[in-house]
Amino acid sequence: MSDDTADFIKMDDGAYEATTEGVRISVQPFYLEDESNPEEGRYFWAYQVQIENTGVETLQLKSRYWRITDSTGRIEEVRGEGVVGEQPVIEPGFAFEYTSGAPLSTTSGFMTGHYKMYKKDGSSFEAEIPAFSLDSPHESPTLN
Repeated sequence: MSDDTADFIKMDDGAYEATTEGVRISVQPFYLEDESNPEEGRYFWAYQVQIENTGVETLQLKSRYWRITDSTGRIEEVRGEGVVGEQPVIEPGFAFEYTSGAPLSTTSGFMTGHYKMYKKDGSSFEAEIPAFSLDSPHESPTLN
């Protein structure tokens, strides 16, 4: 995947999914009409994330990285510790879920990123967050 494109793998239930080293991440975005104000160029989405440990080792999510791209190609990068104020420990066979949100000044865009996961031995890896589309009902369809 190049820096300015996204590969979307959308599941039948509308969620986007990616698996890295036994960590399955699924994301379900939702446009929030009540939080948006198209007249002022404000569009808001919530997204529900499930991080499932399908591997055999206990893992801890310590940090996150998001790359948010709006429909004009403007990119915002967000880095931070944990998610929703937590650095969850996820045992094999268990999952952690949370909901967060993202505003855009355009009618659509997409997000992607990764979580930094740590094993008990101190080694780490980046678990891919699948690229997912942020589409609003205010988006004008285009024909290519």
